[in-house]
Order: sequence, then C-alpha cells, then structure tokens
Amino acid sequence: MGRPTEHTPPSSQSPAPPPPFSTTTPHDEPVVLASNVEKAYEGRPVLRGVSVSVRAGERVALIGPSGSGKTTLLNCLGGVDRPDQGSIRIRQESLETLDSAGLARLRRFHVGTVFQFFHLLPTLNAFENVELPLQLIGVPPAEREERVNRLLTRVKVEHRAHARPAQLSGGEQQRIAIARALVHRPAVLLADEPTGNLDSVNGANVLALLRELTDETGTALVLVTHSPEATAICHRVVALRDGCVVDSPH
Repeated sequence: MGRPTEHTPPSSQSPAPPPPFSTTTPHDEPVVLASNVEKAYEGRPVLRGVSVSVRAGERVALIGPSGSGKTTLLNCLGGVDRPDQGSIRIRQESLETLDSAGLARLRRFHVGTVFQFFHLLPTLNAFENVELPLQLIGVPPAEREERVNRLLTRVKVEHRAHARPAQLSGGEQQRIAIARALVHRPAVLLADEPTGNLDSVNGANVLALLRELTDETGTALVLVTHSPEATAICHRVVALRDGCVVDSPH
C-alpha cells in the first residue's frame, strides 16, 4: 500500500507508550478505578457517588435511560470532564492530581475514544486520520507507517487508505475510527454508542471487531449503549439511573 503524503509531526520528546497487555482474559488489577464520583451541572446532580472498576481486557457496558449519567461518567473517565467529588485512576494515575496538560498527555497515551458520529477529520484521508494519534506522541515515521497499515488491514479497510471521510460509508468510517482509537495502544477504550449511527449489519460487524480487538490487545473497554447486541459482547453490565449505579451484575 502506498503511503499518503506525510504530515510533519508535532514536536514531542515523549517516549512511545509501552506495549499493551497481551491476553484474552481480564487481569485482576483494575486499569480504570472510579470511586464515589459526583458531578453536577449548574447545581443539577448528574452523577451521585458512582463507583466502577474495569480490568485489563474486560469489556463493561454502561446502560440506563437518557439522562442517567452514562456519557458524563464516560467523559469523567476520559479526563474530558472533572468530577466535583470522588477519584478516578487510570493505570494507577489519579486524574484529580493532573493539570490540563497532564490530562491531555494521559489521553494521548492511555485512552482511546470511539464516538457515535465517527468524528474523523474531514481534511485528512483514512491513513492520516489513523496516523494522527501517533504523531501527537512522537512515534517515528517508519513505525507510524507500519502500525497504521497493519491496523487498516486488520479492520479490513486498507483499500480505502487514501479516501477522505466524505468518500467513505458509515461502516468504513467507524472501522477507521476504531483503528484510530487503538493505534497508540491505549490501556482503555471508551466507546459512546459506537453502533448508534449504523444499520444492523454494520453495527454487528463493528461490535464483532470491538470484541476481537480488545481480546487481541487486552485493552479495557467501557461501552455506553442502549443496544442489547452491544451489551452481549461485554463481560459485565453496569446500570445507571438518576446518576446512581442501580445494578452491576457480575
């Protein structure tokens, strides 16, 4: 596969991240640990003392009605929102101790995110979209090319490497978004309704891909969903209602 035109990576002295866990069985040590998390917006409580843990290689579904706090919890786990109370740890690093730059670095190295509406950059082609997280953490060009090509092949869109998002189907865009979320080998993958904008066939393919890739890499997955098909790929389901955990069956 020919490589698209290379972009000059941002200056970075950060080392490449370590390899991911390599197992299909969840580890005992939590990769994500949230304890008594509370969050309010304009005085309205959204999260009320939520606690959840996710081990390496474990897939956990967050379910509940609209407004129950699922996406807010996901944003707090990813360091996008800060909780008002409680603590969150990613790979033993406490998010509440990090400033904005520290949170950005944690997201770049240890968190991958998949969105319902893909959020690929429209001016970049598929290869460049997947490559971008590696540029941000200073991975050398030759390694970037190898890792991007390998992942595009793994998600079966290598023939679309030069296509821009407007030229791609919804299923292709989400496969590329998954590759982008995993290319930097994060400890945890956060997915917010990843099949919500897809038809049933493409949705099933994306869920199968998420299951297979998290098994292969040992990446922890936290998946917000209303879909029974999505919860079926998870090891555990955590139900939220009115900002509280109401059920967390094992």
